[in-house]
Amino acid sequence: MINQIKKNITSWTEEELFQFRIILDSEFKARGVKFSVGEIGENTAVNYFNKTAGLPNLQKAPTGVKNVDALSRDGHRYSIKTVQNGKKTGTIYPDKDENLQLFEYLLIVQLDENYEMKEMHRFSWKQFVKQRAWDSRMNAWYIPVSSTRLSKAEKIYPNE
Repeated sequence: MINQIKKNITSWTEEELFQFRIILDSEFKARGVKFSVGEIGENTAVNYFNKTAGLPNLQKAPTGVKNVDALSRDGHRYSIKTVQNGKKTGTIYPDKDENLQLFEYLLIVQLDENYEMKEMHRFSWKQFVKQRAWDSRMNAWYIPVSSTRLSKAEKIYPNE
């Protein structure tokens, strides 16, 4: 079915594309599914961890938990940041207690133009603290997505 849609969609008018998008958005909303780059990256990371031997099983954290997107069975907290076209991750908001550890691991999931995973890197809390940068406009931390910074983390995907 997907291939049939892909084959035919190029001949659709803009109005038909808008109507299709409205139908999809309505269905996502009815099912309680969020469609964003961040949500796709989180789902991709959790699914990859759960199907890959040697990696802990993850479950999504409850909605509203600050800076934590997934939890492992052994109690480790994971913050997951997704990058598709940008040069930096989303923000990680500090606590009032500057010494408070916010999570055990940060996963950076890089997606290609088709929303497929290109790379995934895992930073420990200590690695994050060493590599983070401050966004003064957002008053929060982020990781610049550069080969230098990413080389400081464990490369989870592709598995080399």
